[in-house]
Amino acid sequence: MISMNKIFRPYATYFLAWLVMGVVFLGQNVGRRFYFGDSRPWQDIPYWAVSIAMFALLTPLMLWCGRRFPLDKSNWQRAALLHFMLGIGVGLLKALLATILYHWFPWLYVPGEVVEFKREFELQLIYGIHTSIIAYWMVIGMQIAYRNHVRYQERAKEALRLELGAAQLRAQITNARLTALKAQLQPHFLFNTLNAIMVLVRQQRGALAEATLESFGNLLRAVLEDIEAQEVPLSRELEYIKLYLTIEQLRFSDRLQVSISIDPEILDAAVPHMSLQPLVENAIRHGIEQRSTAGEIEIRAAREGDTLKVWVQDNGPGFITSSKCAGTGIGLANTRARISQLYGEAASLTCVNSTVGGAVVTMTLPYRNIAIGATR
Repeated sequence: MISMNKIFRPYATYFLAWLVMGVVFLGQNVGRRFYFGDSRPWQDIPYWAVSIAMFALLTPLMLWCGRRFPLDKSNWQRAALLHFMLGIGVGLLKALLATILYHWFPWLYVPGEVVEFKREFELQLIYGIHTSIIAYWMVIGMQIAYRNHVRYQERAKEALRLELGAAQLRAQITNARLTALKAQLQPHFLFNTLNAIMVLVRQQRGALAEATLESFGNLLRAVLEDIEAQEVPLSRELEYIKLYLTIEQLRFSDRLQVSISIDPEILDAAVPHMSLQPLVENAIRHGIEQRSTAGEIEIRAAREGDTLKVWVQDNGPGFITSSKCAGTGIGLANTRARISQLYGEAASLTCVNSTVGGAVVTMTLPYRNIAIGATR
């Protein structure tokens, strides 16, 4: 049920708007009478009060005309002519209503004087028809301005909604690409580890294969806990690496030596999930496996301004060809693609041959903290 407040609120607004305009014009009229020494400068107050009330009462009719016959670009000439005629009609109606009111209550206009009905109507037309037409067009003009404002707001909201939808779609596409890259990388890692276990079984090294399988289970469980995450704290990523290195050290025994040097203050830095494992695996396959003697892998990480740098270095033969250095294998290529999707040009993955022998893979990321134990 519609409340009385909602019904009468528009009329109160119309009356207040016309009251402000009436006071402005009345003030001008009173000032003119004062200037010329008129003995009754306030005598026009009843007349202006009636005019204000008439215009306020007729405003809903004017607005209805504006809604019924909108001024659009397609028909503005015909609509403008129609509204000109409607403005005259509103002026005639206002003059008629004012004449009736003054005829019944003559003291509202000139106290003690009764004017003939026809003459009063003629006077209302002569002195008020042009004002009524201007008032009509003023109301129509404000209605058009308000309508255009509403349309502009609606278009702005629609544009914002479309932009938000496009941003969400881009985010979904990016997330899908990242997920696809992870889906491609993880089987590669899993199959390589399973293949290493199969080699141990074929060599009839059952105890070592069993220990490797147990470590593999622990690593797989840790990875699956964060399977949906795109980013994890560096401390969490190091847990994966240590579990993975446990497996590799079972395979290589004393041939694999690993040193990890990480500043404790950057353990909460955000890094892509499972981004270090491909770098370490690359160092083992193309560095340690190529040596007949013991090999060493060094993992370092440090903050440099607004960036985080992670280095994985081995003392193997290094990158023999430029294509290997470019990282065309699944591990390096996918890691490079993932950080590009996540961070754009703010991240990079480079690999070079070290001046002291071996290869160095450097991952550069924008530095951002993520609570230890949290994922994104």
